[in-house]
Amino acid sequence: MRIPTPDLERLTGDELFWARVRRGGTPLVEELGDGTCAVTFLWRGDEAPALAVNRLGEATMERVPGTDVWHATYRLDADHRASYRLGTGEAARGGGARGGPFGGLGPDPLNARRLPGRWGGPEASVFALPLAPAERWPRREGVARGTLVHHDGVRVYLPATDLTGLLPVLVLLDGDMWLGGLGFHHTLDTMIAEGALPAMAVLAPEAADNAARWRDLTADDAYLSYLADDLLGRSRWPITSDPARTVVAGQSLGGLTALYAGLRRPDRFGRVVAQSPSLWWRPGMAHTVPKAPVDGVPWMVEQYAAAKRGPVAVHLDVGSHEGPMVGYSRELRDVLRARGSTVSFNEFTGGHDYACWRVALADALAPLAL
Repeated sequence: MRIPTPDLERLTGDELFWARVRRGGTPLVEELGDGTCAVTFLWRGDEAPALAVNRLGEATMERVPGTDVWHATYRLDADHRASYRLGTGEAARGGGARGGPFGGLGPDPLNARRLPGRWGGPEASVFALPLAPAERWPRREGVARGTLVHHDGVRVYLPATDLTGLLPVLVLLDGDMWLGGLGFHHTLDTMIAEGALPAMAVLAPEAADNAARWRDLTADDAYLSYLADDLLGRSRWPITSDPARTVVAGQSLGGLTALYAGLRRPDRFGRVVAQSPSLWWRPGMAHTVPKAPVDGVPWMVEQYAAAKRGPVAVHLDVGSHEGPMVGYSRELRDVLRARGSTVSFNEFTGGHDYACWRVALADALAPLAL
């Protein structure tokens, strides 16, 4: 919710104020004492900038009268985490090939906390309010580093340990993001070093582009066969064949695919982590994100309700700002519980956002007994 900005007119000429901004970064956060915060984004320049915050939409920032300072303030729950982009020029006016709500905009020059772009896209900036879930396993100096291998479109993480036994394994979809710009291998190093995870291998297939994601990550049986029978079944690395020690994890369409893998091939995938799964999808849908809600029960929920078997355990994450997807995820949770499956469910304050998923993925993996 947009709210009036704190009194910036008095502060914008104060060099001590800008020194604090440069040192502490933006957005500015003021706790309001009721479980919410006033979150103020800033920009300096002559031209009106646009601001796009994940799942909060786009807005044109307002000028502080008589200055080159632009601002926008939102009132947000104090546990909110999100990525955002801003910028001026054609992108801010809504022109050009925008590529969705963030297209054409870029990171906040006053915020050093960044989220990588994908497929040549621009970076985003990230904020986390005071009560947002902590990143418990950031990169730490002095811990043993695992090895990254790139083989035939798959990024592979091998732990820094004696590889004499069969390792538990995580199949992590969208590997170009996770073991690329997001640097999730550093999180794995920390978790393994601190005993939060056993030494494990990660096989992370890449997605070449968005068209490839739509082709492979929409309950596709050929891709599922590749994951189960080729990637795992013919692995050159010392990994277990025990489904109870095998996790498949994905986000968005990848979350849908992870659920499908656990449903159709519980002989290979015993544990599923599905973050913001695209439960609006159904067979025959065109390769575009739908604008209308699901009519009735989501297709994947129906599949789980009718299935005789399924994975040993399912973990679901969804953001409170993801609209109808929250209800779809709750429906799946209830179906899983009704059929006696082990299911954990996390509804975080945020959107459809790698800024949230990278923290929640580590939290989801930690309780798994592998």
